[in-house]
This record gives sequence, C-alpha cells and structure tokens, in this order.
Amino acid sequence: MDRKMFYVSVQGRSVLDDPEATSYEWVIRATPEEADSIRYKLQQLGEKEESTFLAYTFPWPDSPEDVVNHSYQSVLDGLYREIYRLGTEETRQLLQRVGYEN
Repeated sequence: MDRKMFYVSVQGRSVLDDPEATSYEWVIRATPEEADSIRYKLQQLGEKEESTFLAYTFPWPDSPEDVVNHSYQSVLDGLYREIYRLGTEETRQLLQRVGYEN
C-alpha cells in the first residue's frame, strides 16, 4: 500500500495533504482510501453534533441525555481510534497523553 502524509483537523472537519492549507491537530500516514474513511467519520461527527444540538434545543421526553451523548461519543471515539491507528509516532504519543489508544 502506498501511504502518504495527511493532516487532520477534527475541529475544522478536514483531512488535507498540504500542511500549509489550514491548521490541523493530527498527522497521519494513510492511503487515499483510509483518508477518505477519516473524512467520512468527520462528516458523521458533524452530523451527530448537529443532532445533539437539536436534541438539547428541542428536548423530547423520549431522547434521554445519556443516549444523545453516547451516540456522539461513540463516533468521536471511533474517529480518534482511527487517527491513532494511522498516526505518526508523535500523533500517537499526543493521543496517549489524552487517553486515546488503539
């Protein structure tokens, strides 16, 4: 597999191959398909964030807070596990410091 460096911003919801294009938090070494997978997970995270916001803005009795939070946290954890798996050594070390490991 031919892997190259990609620069991931969870906050900015982006995966780019140019480190000068925008700010980023994490560096990964990935195939184009793996980078697309991260992009998809970032998109899912954005969707969960929007639905979480709506759940708190328009609370429904059948949407308990822990269920809403769990759904968002599950996507976030999966995203960080994938970033850890593909991450450079520095990325992995930083993620270990904040509690995300493979």
